[in-house]
Amino acid sequence: MTAAVAVAERVRRNSRSGDTVLAVALVMVAAQLVWKFELVRRTYFRQDDFMFIARGLENGLTWDYLMRIDFGHLMPGAFAIHWAMGRLGVHNDLLAHALTMGLQAAAGLALLRLLWVLFGPRPAILVPLGFALVTPMTIPGLSWWAVVVETLPFQIALPMALASHVLYARTGRLRHVLAAAGWAVFGMVFFVKAPFILVLAFVLTAGWLGGVARLRRAWLLYLGVLVPYAIVFFQRLFTSVQLTNETFEPRLPSPEVAAQSMWTLLSGSLVPTALGGPWRWQPIGDDYALAATPAPLMWAALAVAAVAVTVSVLWRRRAWLAWLTLLGYFLLADVVPIMLGRVEVLGPDLSGFELRYVSSTAVVVALVIGLAFIPVRGEGRPWRRPPSRWRWAWVPLAAVVTAGSLWSVAAYADRPLGRNVKSYVRTAEQALAQVPAGSTVLDTYVPDKVAFPLFLYDYALHSRVVGPAAPHPIAWTRRLSGPVTDPLVFDASGRLRPARIDGVTIPAPAGGDCTPVGPDEVRFRLPAPVRDAEHTVQISYLNGAPTTLSARLGAAEARAVAGRNLGVTFTTLTGGGDELVLRTLDGTTCVGEIRLGVPVADDEKPAVPPRPVGE
Repeated sequence: MTAAVAVAERVRRNSRSGDTVLAVALVMVAAQLVWKFELVRRTYFRQDDFMFIARGLENGLTWDYLMRIDFGHLMPGAFAIHWAMGRLGVHNDLLAHALTMGLQAAAGLALLRLLWVLFGPRPAILVPLGFALVTPMTIPGLSWWAVVVETLPFQIALPMALASHVLYARTGRLRHVLAAAGWAVFGMVFFVKAPFILVLAFVLTAGWLGGVARLRRAWLLYLGVLVPYAIVFFQRLFTSVQLTNETFEPRLPSPEVAAQSMWTLLSGSLVPTALGGPWRWQPIGDDYALAATPAPLMWAALAVAAVAVTVSVLWRRRAWLAWLTLLGYFLLADVVPIMLGRVEVLGPDLSGFELRYVSSTAVVVALVIGLAFIPVRGEGRPWRRPPSRWRWAWVPLAAVVTAGSLWSVAAYADRPLGRNVKSYVRTAEQALAQVPAGSTVLDTYVPDKVAFPLFLYDYALHSRVVGPAAPHPIAWTRRLSGPVTDPLVFDASGRLRPARIDGVTIPAPAGGDCTPVGPDEVRFRLPAPVRDAEHTVQISYLNGAPTTLSARLGAAEARAVAGRNLGVTFTTLTGGGDELVLRTLDGTTCVGEIRLGVPVADDEKPAVPPRPVGE
């Protein structure tokens, strides 16, 4: 009877302790949502986001659209979200923020479930949970919508799948292994690293759940998931046409570049951010930044990490396997994809300090911290040595890491984030809404702060970025041609203004006269020679009847249609020289002022809207 009372008392005590741990964990998850929302609400769409939304609007929800691999990323789930986003307000940042915070909440709760199932309701699980909630490793990815819809579903799927797998290993119930496979498939729908979830399940079983031999049914089911995925992935990988109009060709960098990139990603990104870094950031425009870990702090972080690994291996059985698992995941899931092409484009430094390549690894780091320091529920003889008086040394370290994380995140948020891009896009969309339907707008590239033409090509054009939000038809044109009436062009703030040709001007003859031009060539001397390049030619004319002009600059020749009466016509020439030669192909005309150069927004003319949005 005494033993039964003792057991009952222990159960009640554990129940009360579990309730406390659960309450604290839920408060931690809620607190990080409030904290991160202050960052997320200031973000906006950037770079690839505009391309993905535009592609969604251009395509139906077809197999080819969903299963296209974008530079190594198979993400039909993310493409489906982009497709829906384009139809729910195009650039609906409020919806994006709501989805981001919802996914972030689900990721926190999913990790809590895994830690609870794996280690039990003990206070120690609050440490890896707290790490995942505050680490700056995830912050740049959280500020980029395209990264959010890839990585956050993965951060939900991984712990949910592993928790179900643990339950299956303990109970043998079929519903748990089906749930594990289902969550893995959910992750694969969004993120190319998701197949490693099942690899982690294998390692977890081999090291902590009693061995792999008794779970043959699970491995067969998991293979049934992985094999079709691999077939589809590799078939689409080598057939999907990229923005470069080429299919994927794997290219490995030189050993020196590969080693430098791997070391930079490990020492400058993964390890420092796991310990509260990077403490300093390198801005990429106003709305993004790379890690810029100072060298002394980088070496200090590596030293602290080495000590933590050594201590865990000396005291905790199989801690070595936990750290080896993290290293293997880092090499296979984080490094290898970069090696297959991106490092050649970005270089080892840019790719090595890019935290979005390791943002999804935060949940794996949290799991490994738990496995390296906390006994798994039901684990026999977890320790190599008895508890030491130094067992609480992690408390000041956790406090320092938390303080560093808060500092790093605050430093990242100390920039405009999406404010300037949002102002430009919203201003441009409002301008298109206010000009008359059918207005001719020169389709130029948006500023680099919105989308880099170097990487996004035609998806960086205004017609692709802001054109879908126009409430009525707009006459987009890449080059001014013929008698265009009142062409418009976007200025630096996103407003529409009348276009003017910035370059050289051949004035009309004195006294308001014009120069007759017929079938014979008439030469107009330029005030200064122009270099060999693409030039827009604007010709003012007075016609009794419509005619066609031939314009020649050096060896380049083009035609321009001129209408009846007084007007202006345009053409484009790619050449250079010191004179422009005109003649008519039919009839005669009288030419006034001629301009040759580049179309730009005329800052002296009224803008639509009068002021940029957000000012």
